[in-house]
Amino acid sequence: MDILYLLIPLSAVLVLAIVAVFGWAVHKGQFEDLEGEAERILTEPDRPLDTDQDRLEGPTEESRGRTTARDQ
Repeated sequence: MDILYLLIPLSAVLVLAIVAVFGWAVHKGQFEDLEGEAERILTEPDRPLDTDQDRLEGPTEESRGRTTARDQ
């Protein structure tokens, strides 16, 4: 029973912290345009996430600096 004297105030503080974070997010505009972000995912063209993904296919002969028989 003594643990309730600790758990009830801690849960009240936790609820107040959650409400404060939610209020901060609303005030900063985090929930302003939910539909726009969902549509942006569908309408933007595919692009590599980083520059290393362009090189996944392997280097070409020209990028390695080698000449092939057809180049000569």
